[in-house]
Amino acid sequence: MTDTRQLRASTRAVLPGLDPEDLPDGLVVADADGVVVCFNSAAAQISGISREQALGRPLAEALPLEDLEGRRWWPLLDPYGGLRIRTGQPERNLLLPGGREVLVSARYLREGTGPVRRVVVALRGTEARRRTERSHAELIATVAHELRSPLTSVKGFTATLLQKWERFTDDQKKLMLETVDADANRVTRLIAELLDISRIDAGRLEIRRQKVDLPQALRRHVEGKIAAGVAPERFVIRVNEPLPPLWADADKVDQVLGNLLENAVRHGEGTVTIEVEPDKAVLASGQLREGTAVTVSDQGPGIPEESIPRVFTRFWRGSKRGGTGLGLYIVKGIVEAHGGSIAVDRVPEGGARFRFILPAGIPDFMA
Repeated sequence: MTDTRQLRASTRAVLPGLDPEDLPDGLVVADADGVVVCFNSAAAQISGISREQALGRPLAEALPLEDLEGRRWWPLLDPYGGLRIRTGQPERNLLLPGGREVLVSARYLREGTGPVRRVVVALRGTEARRRTERSHAELIATVAHELRSPLTSVKGFTATLLQKWERFTDDQKKLMLETVDADANRVTRLIAELLDISRIDAGRLEIRRQKVDLPQALRRHVEGKIAAGVAPERFVIRVNEPLPPLWADADKVDQVLGNLLENAVRHGEGTVTIEVEPDKAVLASGQLREGTAVTVSDQGPGIPEESIPRVFTRFWRGSKRGGTGLGLYIVKGIVEAHGGSIAVDRVPEGGARFRFILPAGIPDFMA
């Protein structure tokens, strides 16, 4: 235990206020003789090995790791032997007794090419990586499912037309080509969604700001819905002017509006009310930030309270009426890329209410 106290003291000397117990990852340190002198709480939690079991024991015994082929890890790694230019081991999956899987990386501390003075081992659980892998697997499965139907349709109709062109009337040919065109558009939209998701996840969603007339964009979307057969009386637009000038990415704002209106029409019922109003907020710095708030509400069954925290996650579907479940995830990413925020709740009389706020976003050269 004396060595542990000394290690904590030396850690604080280099990084004042930092204690091994403050680290989110597991930390295991072995001295020049290979004896474990530090085993923090996170290491105990991740490995299932108590600190009392580990401290004072040789590293290979305190942390008996095996690779995925069942080979003992420390004899293979030989951190205290081998080439003296080695500095560590990159992260990899290893197994502890009982099959517990952990992510392990190591660093060898030495002076120049001298002998190893300490081996520092970092441990991390695999839960976060498994969640990411499951999410990627779900995304691939969803994409494969969504692509199969339109591509099968496109292949079927084009093959039929090529083989039996003379047998069909002009009206039949037109109907089949219109179906092919609609399915091709569906595939294009899905690919665009996937590209947006990859950019959102990587934090590289590019915003091209220009002056946007939000009320005009809303009216254009509503007119498109009416032209597609939705009853005009289902829509009510309220604009509380004057609105601050809005500089945003017009195409991406169209994505947000289109998605929210589509959800309100498809999954909601009754009147879809769209409200646009100015919004002001005081930032932590004390500055006043102006923006525009848009609220889209419907009179449908609404979203169950227990589902509200999951609305903006991948693959959430409000009903069984189709869709990939990616739209609202993308909407949230677009709004936040603009520096805005979005929320959802239930209106008192039933129905879902989405509200997003976009800051004015005036370009630097105009500020």
